[in-house]
Amino acid sequence: MSLVRLAHFSDIHVVAAARWRLGDVFSKRLTTWANLRLLGRGAQFRETERVLAALRADLAERNFDHLIFSGDATAMGFEAEIARAAESLPLTLPGLAVPGNHDYCTPAATRSGAFERHFAPWQLGERLDAEVYPFAQRVGPLWLIAVNSATANRLPHDARGAVGKPQLDRLRRLLARLADIDGGPRILVTHYPIARPCGKPEGKMHALRDVRDLLDVARAGGVDLWLHGHRHDVYHHPKSATMPIASICAGSATQTAAWSYQELAIEGRHLVGSVRPFRGGLFVGGAEYEMEL
Repeated sequence: MSLVRLAHFSDIHVVAAARWRLGDVFSKRLTTWANLRLLGRGAQFRETERVLAALRADLAERNFDHLIFSGDATAMGFEAEIARAAESLPLTLPGLAVPGNHDYCTPAATRSGAFERHFAPWQLGERLDAEVYPFAQRVGPLWLIAVNSATANRLPHDARGAVGKPQLDRLRRLLARLADIDGGPRILVTHYPIARPCGKPEGKMHALRDVRDLLDVARAGGVDLWLHGHRHDVYHHPKSATMPIASICAGSATQTAAWSYQELAIEGRHLVGSVRPFRGGLFVGGAEYEMEL
């Protein structure tokens, strides 16, 4: 058994000056802007650039085997924001990235492929065909499997996601291929969670529409752990009678007072997690927990 050390972070919500088009005014981007500028959300991320500089330094200094980013690089899904986020992260280090619902804020943002272009260094891996998702990366004895759960929504209060049947079919076949390869735990990375911190399902307008279908495919394919963001609080759920797959939420790396990321040390099927909060201008050691995968 070899020890693998992973850093898992999420929901950095970078803002950058961007050119608005007429179509943006008639999309969810306008209400997202209003939430950011008029309703106080922007104040929660006013220190993002300073925190990201500290995060980049900490990730490099701690010499992780692999970095995992589970989405929401941006506030409004503009390509300028995606580019700024990518520039703020150490993409020269080995890593994996999936988009979040803010990165796919509008149908145009989704179709543009901007997230995939700018995060291309963290989207290398084993695939079945020309489609970007899902893909798998080998890290020591582990397999990390990236799934895109983000979709564009039109209603202001709609923050739902979906994987979709075509991607679920590709995931099923990819997991079957990995089953023929010796290795340790299979770890799924997506933006959306299985459940809230209390263990109950996500609210109707904040959930992954096909979470049950994804759970079925993941369980049948031998997935041992589900890493995600979307929610900005840090929590984890061990596997249990009511939780079919162990899961860990990274929270937000940049939201004021909640800012943190997670260090995951996996040896065999034993995981030790450590929350690293941002304090005094640095990311520091915090609470630890253990799980069996």
